[in-house]
Amino acid sequence: MVLILPFGMMSGYLTVAVGYLLTKAGASVEDVAGLIAISFIPHTWKFLWAPVADTTLGRKSWYVLACVPSAAGLWATGAFPATRAGLAALTVVVLVANVAVTFLGMSVESLMAYEAPADEKGRASGWFQAGNLGGAGLGGGAGLWLAQNLRAPWMAGAVLALLCLLCCIPLLFIEEPMASHRREKLGKSLAQVLIDLWNTSKSRIGALALLLCFLPIGSGAAAGLWSAVAGDWKASADTVALVNGVLGGLVSAAGCVAGGWLCDRMNRQVAYMLYGMLQALCAVAMAITPRTETTFVVFTMLYAFITGLTYGGFSAFVLEAMGLGAAATKYNLFASLSNMPIAYLTWVDGWAHDCWGARGMLLIEAAMGLDGLVIFLAVLFLLRARKRASQ
Repeated sequence: MVLILPFGMMSGYLTVAVGYLLTKAGASVEDVAGLIAISFIPHTWKFLWAPVADTTLGRKSWYVLACVPSAAGLWATGAFPATRAGLAALTVVVLVANVAVTFLGMSVESLMAYEAPADEKGRASGWFQAGNLGGAGLGGGAGLWLAQNLRAPWMAGAVLALLCLLCCIPLLFIEEPMASHRREKLGKSLAQVLIDLWNTSKSRIGALALLLCFLPIGSGAAAGLWSAVAGDWKASADTVALVNGVLGGLVSAAGCVAGGWLCDRMNRQVAYMLYGMLQALCAVAMAITPRTETTFVVFTMLYAFITGLTYGGFSAFVLEAMGLGAAATKYNLFASLSNMPIAYLTWVDGWAHDCWGARGMLLIEAAMGLDGLVIFLAVLFLLRARKRASQ
């Protein structure tokens, strides 16, 4: 949980703090959504460079090497002015920083895959995602509060950068696991990584996990725009910082732990579909209730808890599907692809808001989530029918 905090802080600072400041400076919701969507590009394609982490250096070494530029990226994101005119510079900084933090995530994911017992992968996934979403709440809430209360804008990013570096401390208490897929020569190690990846992808559970990555089920995309659309509910800056920052992070972290715990006690595929349905229903309820600051607080908290459930459930499903071996490459293939629906649904949400307002944004997201559930259920039943027919 502690090791993955910088990963979440990176996204939280951008989506909550920088997103809020940009809209206050005159940027449109679509502008903010575009910047956030760009931040997902490295996380969509990171599986292409994941074999580098799997075949070179150790996991702990990669963590330190990635943590330093990630911290620098947090500082630089706060140092550049959050104005519409500064969007171009912010875009470059955000893109580079998110490339660096992918390697940090890879090292933590590989450590988790090797250290978690098979019957506790849900629990491990829950704590992992608690750090991810809790870090997002910390980066967003604390980042926005610091940006509004410190004398210079760069100071907020500097404080978060220092916290990022302090997250290296738990490495002192973790053993470096052996890598069974590595060979004496780099070329043979890379070949073994590709073989391992292929064997996982062609398995039934691996194929289902891949399909799940493309579908907009439980993506939690609207959470990335809460700060930008808070004005529709007449929510103040302090409220945004509280519910989408530290408090939201704690609530979503609790959802992650609960979601992972439940996944160890029921079918993980069924659990994930249940979480996705709950999130769609939450979006519908938020769309049809009066838009007041109170309803904003209630529903964003509920949405945050359910998003935690979906994140914990997704990681548990993926850990079950991928096994050991080239853990960084396999996990990041699934994680990269899973960012595609978050990226395109964030853009769709921003577009829908500018066209039809907050209600249209939430209803469109709910409809796409339910459509994704129908597709996943249809494929699941088809695969089960084929399995029964072949027996």
